Amino acid sequence: MGSADIVPGVSGGTMALIVGIYSRLIHAIKSFDTRFVKDLVTFRFSSALSGVHWRFMTVLLAGIFSAILFFTKIVPLQVYMFTDPELIYGLFFGLIVGSIVILLKALDSFGWWHAFYVLLGTLIGFWVVTLVPADTSESPLFVFLSGSIAICAMVLPGISGSYILLILRKYDYILSQVGKLGTVETAEGLLMILPFVLGAITGLALFTRLLSWLLDHYYVQTIAVLIGFLIGSLYVIWPYQDRSYEEFITETEVIEYTGERAMELRENPPETNLPTYRRLGEVVNPNATFDELKQIELVTVKKKLVKSDPFIPYYSKEGAGTEHFGHGLIGMLIGLVMVIGLDFLRKWN
Repeated sequence: MGSADIVPGVSGGTMALIVGIYSRLIHAIKSFDTRFVKDLVTFRFSSALSGVHWRFMTVLLAGIFSAILFFTKIVPLQVYMFTDPELIYGLFFGLIVGSIVILLKALDSFGWWHAFYVLLGTLIGFWVVTLVPADTSESPLFVFLSGSIAICAMVLPGISGSYILLILRKYDYILSQVGKLGTVETAEGLLMILPFVLGAITGLALFTRLLSWLLDHYYVQTIAVLIGFLIGSLYVIWPYQDRSYEEFITETEVIEYTGERAMELRENPPETNLPTYRRLGEVVNPNATFDELKQIELVTVKKKLVKSDPFIPYYSKEGAGTEHFGHGLIGMLIGLVMVIGLDFLRKWN
């Protein structure tokens, strides 16, 4: 579930449904109610723990946070999304398609009225991904709202919270802040993540109750709408897209023109297809008599995805070359195999 939640394509809720713990998950989340909070603030810890599924949630959260650290520290997805987008988005696309297949198979029956709900969800999903602008605010309020929406999606069997963050253009932002943890920028990362965490807690507390009621009373209709939402949202995850990025300077430092860092950057220019990189800027005092007296700017550049237009390879002027086409295809196949494999393990167990 943790691995699924961090990649925009398949949700932790979907994985819980596939491995057979979804109902237990929803009831475990609901158990953390106002009575639990009241017992905590009155220091009745034994009473608080006795009414919640804390052992189950502790193990589950440990796995989720382990996956978040793994995919930001060891396998930094926020970097690979810039260096090899066809492969990464292809993997996400395959995960979504595989999730759709699993959810359709989970329905006991499928009639024409189910198709209506799927169509409704498809139209809503397509409307959302084409309505939300590529460039969104990084203000605390918008990050709070992004956390509220994303956490709601994480518990749904069919919608990925990280996929919603991708739509809102906050996926790379959140992963970049998590990537700062454990470094000299830990305090900054925690400060930037705080609104997201508060929004997630608020959204989780409110939405699980609504979701539980919908699934208890209108299970098939709810799942059908979610499947349609996934189908309509595939537009933005299609691996072959003409992507436009915007670069802006986030930090400027003045260093010696002939210093070690300046010389190293001249000899080994930085990779510019990364989400964040450092390069040399303007000379601060160009009229200095000797180079040893000169100073130069060292700027930190951040890239942000501002526009993406999907296309079919070899059938448009932006068509990808053979190498990029192969990367996208491989990614899609891996994604499909991963979801099918998880479904097989659930049935085998």
